[in-house]
Amino acid sequence: MQIILNTNEVYAKLDQLAADIAAAHPDFSSTVIVGIQQGGAIVSQFLYDRLLKKETNSSLLKHGKLDITFYRDDVRNKILAPDTMHLPFSIEGKTVILVDDVLFTGRTIKAALDALFDYGRPERVKLCVLVDRKEHRQFPIQPDYTGISIPSNQTDKLKLLITQNNEPQVVLLNQ
Repeated sequence: MQIILNTNEVYAKLDQLAADIAAAHPDFSSTVIVGIQQGGAIVSQFLYDRLLKKETNSSLLKHGKLDITFYRDDVRNKILAPDTMHLPFSIEGKTVILVDDVLFTGRTIKAALDALFDYGRPERVKLCVLVDRKEHRQFPIQPDYTGISIPSNQTDKLKLLITQNNEPQVVLLNQ
């Protein structure tokens, strides 16, 4: 196991992502943040907390979690237990900032878009990822906000882990 981003580096990337989002969306009344379960929900919670601390109009910002379990194209191959779905607001006509921890092939994002549109029709969807592995894309999906792009092998596994002290780090699990 190799640490790609330590806790301080993850927080620095989250601060930059939060600043980029705030600059692009000065009025949060029509913007919502939705994290994809599981890793994206963790990243989106960290982003949401940082925006609440730093932005004066962030009290208008809403945060939710999206479960894509039954929208995945590999659900037939596995027995999966669903995650928590928590979208206590309408996404109709809003800008949805969809958040995930690692963007790899794009299949998770495609499933998230399918799930999201079952809850309404947003004005637009923007993608925010902590880590982009762009050389392995299978769908034409690109992030609007990226913490870091990491070259990797197809067989590598990148994971966002939470330490015992509830601190995030990104690790490379060589397969």
